[in-house]
Amino acid sequence: MARITATSTLEDVAAIVSSSLENAGIAATLSGGAAVSIYSNNEYQSKDLDFVTAALIADLSPVLSKLGFVHTGVPRMSQFSHPLVEWFVEFPPTPISFGHLYVTHEQCATIALPAGTLRIVTPTQSVMDRLAANIAWNDAQSREQAILVAANNDVDWDELQVWFENEGESGAEFERFRAAVRKKKKNRFRLSTNTAAKLKTNLRI
Repeated sequence: MARITATSTLEDVAAIVSSSLENAGIAATLSGGAAVSIYSNNEYQSKDLDFVTAALIADLSPVLSKLGFVHTGVPRMSQFSHPLVEWFVEFPPTPISFGHLYVTHEQCATIALPAGTLRIVTPTQSVMDRLAANIAWNDAQSREQAILVAANNDVDWDELQVWFENEGESGAEFERFRAAVRKKKKNRFRLSTNTAAKLKTNLRI
């Protein structure tokens, strides 16, 4: 199994932790900001990895200590840090939920990565997760994260529309969010086109 080193990326650390937990018989799914980082190619950068699990600290500690993590319990009881990387790992308790929607680990995704297999919420679930935070706390940053994920991945818009309705959000709000995603994609395309044009001009010079 891959080891965590000073050059490990967030994606590497997430995959190594996830694989190690799975090998120990512990189901844990990556959610929150770290999922946004992975699904946005680090356009958003998270400082922590939230693995939702029913496991107790007593079960998690032996697995994580073998990877070099130390249980700090600061600022939250379930927090672990590693001396070689900047990201810390936390373990919010199950259930995995996005507003009023609850899902199981099996309903989430697994991604095969060079450092290991990562269990993670799907892109659609990640959008729901960030929007749920936006709705609950009126957090504009969470909405921007949801837009990033939707703009960079194929998401299930029919499922999202049903989710909006079940959360008590209006159809107009759903359309505003979808328009924001379209705008993000359009701006990214315009930026990439302009960059390519500048590159061609410089080559001619």
